Amino acid sequence: MSQEDQEALAAQWAAQLEDEANADAGAGAGGDAAPAAPSAAGAAMDDEALAAQWAEALAQDEESKSGPETFGGAGAGTGLTAQAEDAQFQDMTDIARQPKDNKLKRELDFILDIPLDVSAELGRTRLLINELLQLGQGSVIELNKLAGEPLEVFVNGKLVARGEAVVINEKFGVRLTDIISPIERVKQLG
Repeated sequence: MSQEDQEALAAQWAAQLEDEANADAGAGAGGDAAPAAPSAAGAAMDDEALAAQWAEALAQDEESKSGPETFGGAGAGTGLTAQAEDAQFQDMTDIARQPKDNKLKRELDFILDIPLDVSAELGRTRLLINELLQLGQGSVIELNKLAGEPLEVFVNGKLVARGEAVVINEKFGVRLTDIISPIERVKQLG
């Protein structure tokens, strides 16, 4: 049942209830034997009639859903015939095939100038404050990594790669041997 049909039916019921209320008030004002307030039996009959009307309207709604011939069902009396139209959709194939590199490049250009802290870690250890105070020139600190194990490269404190130490022009460097996969990097961020 369409919204308009429901509103029309509700208006019809409201008018009928108002007419009944006016009739009851008019009969009570005339001083006849009719009571001023409706009896319990009369109210129950009005509720039953209202329930019957609702049931009929719902049945008509179900008929209209199953029967494509008319809107509002056969009993609605509207007589509007259903008109089916083919849906028209825009062809999105060309838009989907356009390269998105320009948009991605623009988005990456926005963040290319952000500075990051990159550090290479040879190994770690844990010291007591007493041991730290006893360190001097020539002291050796034992790390948790074995000789030959790869260094770890961190960007802003997050592991992104592993590699080996190299010397280039009298400076240390790291030759990357293993890059952490993007999935693992995203997991580290969470």
